Amino acid sequence: MTYDFTPLFRSAIGFDRLARMAGNAANAQAIPSYPPYNIEKTGDTDYALTMALAGFGPENVEVTLEDNTLVIRGSVPENCKNRDWLHRGIATRAFERRFALAEHIEIERADLMNGMLSISVKHLVPEVAKPRRIAIGTGTVSSGQNITSSTAEPSSQAA
Repeated sequence: MTYDFTPLFRSAIGFDRLARMAGNAANAQAIPSYPPYNIEKTGDTDYALTMALAGFGPENVEVTLEDNTLVIRGSVPENCKNRDWLHRGIATRAFERRFALAEHIEIERADLMNGMLSISVKHLVPEVAKPRRIAIGTGTVSSGQNITSSTAEPSSQAA
């Protein structure tokens, strides 16, 4: 089943990526629950993603940024592969988690300490995207003046 979000965007311009994301979310398969994570707002423009990765070392985790998507991949640590488990309650399986990022998001750093991967994220709004006041002209023309285009060629009248 597909959804048509057109009525929601009648008064919006340039939100086609948002509509595509909403459509993808509606059509998504079951969302994996491993590994568990938290997303926290730590300031006006700052966020923190924390992921529980017990048993993983920095050599087993890859964090990449691909087209406004944060991708976190984990490979099975070598010390967990050839063991004779009597009970295995701590999962150490390969995984891939994807997080869609808004425009102008910057990943500041990623740290793995005590089994917790912490990723600091900042939303940087460029000057061109910040609100700015637009001057409003009167659009009046003095009588006797002609309006000409700046690209119009000069008239070729003989003197």
